[in-house]
Amino acid sequence: MKTQVAIIGGGPSGLLLSQLLHTRGISSVVLERKTKDYVLGRIRAGVLERGLVSLMEEAGCADRMHAEGFIHDGTLLSYGDELFRVDFAEHTGATVMVYGQTEVTRDLYAAREASGGQIEFEVENVVIHDTKTDTPFVTYDVAGDARRIDCDFIAGCDGFHGVSRKTLPEDVRQEYEKVYPFGWLGVLSETPPVNDELIYANSPRGFALCSMRNANLSRYYIQCPTSDRPEDWSDDAFWAELKRRIPADQAAKLVTGPSIEKSIAPLRSFVTEPMQWGRLFLCGDAAHIVPPTGAKGLNTAASDVHYLYNALLEYYETGSEAGVNGYSAKALKRVWKAERFSWWFSSLMHRYPDQTEFDYKIQVAELEFLRSNRAAQQAMAENYVGLPY
Repeated sequence: MKTQVAIIGGGPSGLLLSQLLHTRGISSVVLERKTKDYVLGRIRAGVLERGLVSLMEEAGCADRMHAEGFIHDGTLLSYGDELFRVDFAEHTGATVMVYGQTEVTRDLYAAREASGGQIEFEVENVVIHDTKTDTPFVTYDVAGDARRIDCDFIAGCDGFHGVSRKTLPEDVRQEYEKVYPFGWLGVLSETPPVNDELIYANSPRGFALCSMRNANLSRYYIQCPTSDRPEDWSDDAFWAELKRRIPADQAAKLVTGPSIEKSIAPLRSFVTEPMQWGRLFLCGDAAHIVPPTGAKGLNTAASDVHYLYNALLEYYETGSEAGVNGYSAKALKRVWKAERFSWWFSSLMHRYPDQTEFDYKIQVAELEFLRSNRAAQQAMAENYVGLPY
């Protein structure tokens, strides 16, 4: 089999890249390790930066997002019973879209299928070959059948545990990591959200987040020890702890109900450099991970897709290799800015095991500064809605 771009990974970043390339007549094949149902069953965040919204529009996949998504032009932050708002629209003229990552993926699958895009599921034993040549190729198995794709370029969109990053030689690959000493216990419930906007809460008992998927589907999180297991937390215990961590007036109107999904996610910051090796390019979690505070994971993957898509477009339309050769350097500049924001926001809102009362007072002072200082709010808003590509 031959194509122009082989894409490893059938999650949102791989599908988005494939669909964008299709709109410009560039062929691709997507290889996915799991089934389509498995990919669509993964529960992920749902805050889309302005840049990702624009990419979905450019890909021709934005109709349902605009019909069913919720535009948020600000967010709420609390410490104790104090609550204040950062107005994105006022400070940046931009907004974010609340629309589940699962729905983004569903829309992209529908678009690829409608256009006859080739997606191979349940692929095994993927091996990437000859990326430092002009003729790279990928070998893999499907149901015991050995297959090969010859291509011009390979996009590694296969996540942290995929083969793409590991294809870069160990003596070339530099990895940077920070592991946080806590996780997020998340609950999905068929209840109306406690507020029309997200609430990020700093509490002496730990962080909490009140978010939403739609008018009757809410997603709530509380900081917990990494040793906890979801089954350690009954629904009643979760709701009681959440109410302790958010302002009393918000807790009083919180609608609780049975959880339909409960999970614990560890938090880490991770970056690998470089993000390319010859004609292999890394996108999204294959190259970097952020803590979920500030919802930069999918959005940073989308910025990678933007840079790679435009680099490939330049190559196929003009013959220039400047964009593909400069992909890693350009993508990493924005990646590190997203990492900084996610680290800063996590450090501001969470309680750390070794945190002293002095440290907590500093957090409160910074929150009060953010509450009262327009320049600080503008800086946060610019990062939250997404730095320009």
